[in-house]
Amino acid sequence: MQNTVSESLKTAHNAQFQTKRNGNLIFLQSIEKRLNKIFADEIDSADSIFKFVSNNAIHKMALFLSGCKGRACAIGIAGETASGKSTITLDIINTIGVFAQEYCIENAITRINTDDYYYDRSDMVKAAGSFAEFAKHYDLDVPEALELELMKQHIKSLLHGKTVYLPKYDMSGTAIRQDNVTKAVPSKIIISEGLFTLTEKVADAFDFKIYVDVSRDVQKERFYRRAAERSLGSSGDDVYKNALNKAKTHIHPTMSKADIILSGEADREAYKLFIKKIIALVKELYYSNILIYS
Repeated sequence: MQNTVSESLKTAHNAQFQTKRNGNLIFLQSIEKRLNKIFADEIDSADSIFKFVSNNAIHKMALFLSGCKGRACAIGIAGETASGKSTITLDIINTIGVFAQEYCIENAITRINTDDYYYDRSDMVKAAGSFAEFAKHYDLDVPEALELELMKQHIKSLLHGKTVYLPKYDMSGTAIRQDNVTKAVPSKIIISEGLFTLTEKVADAFDFKIYVDVSRDVQKERFYRRAAERSLGSSGDDVYKNALNKAKTHIHPTMSKADIILSGEADREAYKLFIKKIIALVKELYYSNILIYS
């Protein structure tokens, strides 16, 4: 008798599990179908923000949106200097931030800036007399100029629900890095951008790998505008040439790791509009019955 009861309970439990599993699978497939349509519409549009999107990227997004992957996700965005990766990242953060504020969602997204992991070289700047002179003799365009191992450690800690304190690098020309100054809390999304975000030492920390591609003419115009802001002076030409040369070795190859390749020349509003379409799907799935009172 006992064995019969046990078998009945086991059969009922298995049936419930299978029903739930089938329900989750249907939900996942429904989300993936909707995402495929959203991405396809954008890819087929004039002046699309996308140059490449892997099927796996859309499937992974569906896994996170459906809750099948019940943890935070990490997004890494890479590209050459002046490709537009920082601007795109900030637009993503701001667009998601508006949504999070509207629905009172805490800790929606946390940014980790790869540039903040440059080693402190302030003593070398002082010894050289200026950042321009320092830049002539110190190569900032190689992964070894950054403490990427620490960056990966911070990302992994955040994904495991731990609060961390991030470094802050002064990009104004002092080459000062202060450690443990910026508090970062675990969030639904961890996002990071930089030249070397998808290089070997850190790439596997990310669930989604994005590369921003840009034409040489647009890149050059952006670079020299930024060089003037950073007072690179006559060293700007050498810095730019070195950046291009080193990109061939350290940055271009990371494009092959990307789930998504973005155009670095699309209109900023186009990036925001696409994110809003994804957010609209999230609202429909999880917030359609929530009333927002002003």
